[in-house]
Amino acid sequence: MQALVLEEKNRLSLRDFPIEETLGPRDVRIRLKTVGICGSDVHYYTHGAIGPFVVREPMILGHEASGIIEEVGSAVTELAVGDRVCMEPGLPDPASRATRLGLYNLDPAVRFWATPPIHGVLRPSVVHPADFTFKLPDNVSYAAGAMVEPLAVGVHGATKARVKPGDIAVVIGAGPIGLVTVLAALAAGCARVIVSDVDDTKLAIARKLGAVDAVNVAKQSLVDFVRAETAGWGADIVFECSGNTRAAAGVFEPLAPGGTVVFIGIPLEPVPYDVAAGQIKEARVEHIFRYAHVYPRCVAMLASGAIDVSPLITRTFPFAQSVEAFEYAAQSPAGEVKIQIEMPD
Repeated sequence: MQALVLEEKNRLSLRDFPIEETLGPRDVRIRLKTVGICGSDVHYYTHGAIGPFVVREPMILGHEASGIIEEVGSAVTELAVGDRVCMEPGLPDPASRATRLGLYNLDPAVRFWATPPIHGVLRPSVVHPADFTFKLPDNVSYAAGAMVEPLAVGVHGATKARVKPGDIAVVIGAGPIGLVTVLAALAAGCARVIVSDVDDTKLAIARKLGAVDAVNVAKQSLVDFVRAETAGWGADIVFECSGNTRAAAGVFEPLAPGGTVVFIGIPLEPVPYDVAAGQIKEARVEHIFRYAHVYPRCVAMLASGAIDVSPLITRTFPFAQSVEAFEYAAQSPAGEVKIQIEMPD
């Protein structure tokens, strides 16, 4: 089968890549329709590694995906051939302590698509457990279905934040994860979200997502803006989505006393953590890693219209131009939020 293969750092190829996959009783075989390019895919391409995960042999990229079921295992009753679906890409060990505690995203043995040595899904088809495959309603497109994976991160963050109706939130970073967090925070009940970034085009997209104010921190102080808009009190919740070391170090500055900080973006180096700044506000701090138990909620919100991810999909490439798509994404082009690849029929 033709697949997009990361041969090594900075070298991609679109080539035949045979994979033997056996359909088990609780598995489904899915023909891929849309696959999004994630920042982690690009980082593996440009750096060959993320932390301890190192690309040591050719690996297929891609983990944000939707498709259509072509075959079902003998014990699958809840899904059928022809169902349109999206897939949760991380498969934990069902017997692990983390999984049995409900913390399956924290299982050290989780096998996650496009994380070495596990292949991703920029290929024609994949066999996947039915338990991690979710049917898409007719009014949810394949493109939106492929956005469920990043949206799950934002929804998990909003859940950890324990958003209350009327809260004011700050989201630092207007990349894909920052903007899905904006959508999740509004859907969870925030009255208003203040987003910061240095990309005016992304901030313009953010303003269109609802009750959103946008601050370009290259031109304006985020802390001053938040204080001015909250009578000096601060924001109830700060979501750190940029992974930027300097931004992450200052998360307590725009926060209200008794507020909550949620770290979502993963910094590439250790961040100085100002314990005293958090203490004097009695801040609650949450850290999230991927997500758990939120895919059905994400699909439901897309179906009801509570969340619309379409403004975040800014460019689409055909599968035949996958290499060009990654080369483009690696340039971090201004104004691009989510780039997707459409798979051939």
